[in-house]
Amino acid sequence: MLDVDQIVATFYSAIFAQLKYLIPILFIIGLAKSAWFKGYIGELLVRLALKVFLDSKLYQVINNVTLEADDGTTQIDHIVVSPFGIFVVETKNMKGWIFGSEKQRTWTQKIYKKNFKFQNPLHQNYKHTQTLAQCLDIEESLLISVVVFVGESTFKTEMPNNVTYGGGLTRFIKNHKERVLDEGKINKIVKQIQEGRLKPSFKTDREHVRNLKQRHSREAVSQDNPVCPKCGNSMVKRLAKKGGNAGQEFWGCSTFPKCRAVVQTEDTTSI
Repeated sequence: MLDVDQIVATFYSAIFAQLKYLIPILFIIGLAKSAWFKGYIGELLVRLALKVFLDSKLYQVINNVTLEADDGTTQIDHIVVSPFGIFVVETKNMKGWIFGSEKQRTWTQKIYKKNFKFQNPLHQNYKHTQTLAQCLDIEESLLISVVVFVGESTFKTEMPNNVTYGGGLTRFIKNHKERVLDEGKINKIVKQIQEGRLKPSFKTDREHVRNLKQRHSREAVSQDNPVCPKCGNSMVKRLAKKGGNAGQEFWGCSTFPKCRAVVQTEDTTSI
């Protein structure tokens, strides 16, 4: 005669045994899709490129530097100290089409028909260079900002020469050949950075994220003037004069007729 209780117990025991392996797998999959993990992988790729393609006798690389700032903290992905200047590197691990220009407050990432706005990384890195210049008490002209995109992304607008893809980072750095720092000054700067940075740790990263959220809540990007999802320029509110939508307001690209992108006023994320 079958023991039903024993059968049920065996069944649940088998289920729990499978869950023991399934839960970690699901956790890893979820982590791999997170923005934090993608950013971390992007920084690792750039770190490897800097190590492999830059001569360590000329370039000293310092990674993941968190500094105290007036409004909390600022975190610099990579700093390269060399005779040719101090390169401040901001890494973006993104896919899709990227629209933006040097002076725009926000840039646009387009994946299929969806558009996502993100802070202009040049503006973001400007804060990094400003904070670093204050900490080192040096001229800002010695600091060189560079933004590097890794991942499957494509620039759809013309970018400044200090915004590049993965392989272009070390080429950009090596193109600077004028010596502006001697060995003694380089060693002093590296020492200042190492002594002035907050201790690299999970706690430091967590506190920095908290500071970022607080700052972003104060400096939330206004939705009153959306960015064109097609070319990255600003949009202006217009009034339809004919057709089925006559009398209705819509957002039109400020460069019309060069760019004819249109966004409905109630939807600033798609065209």
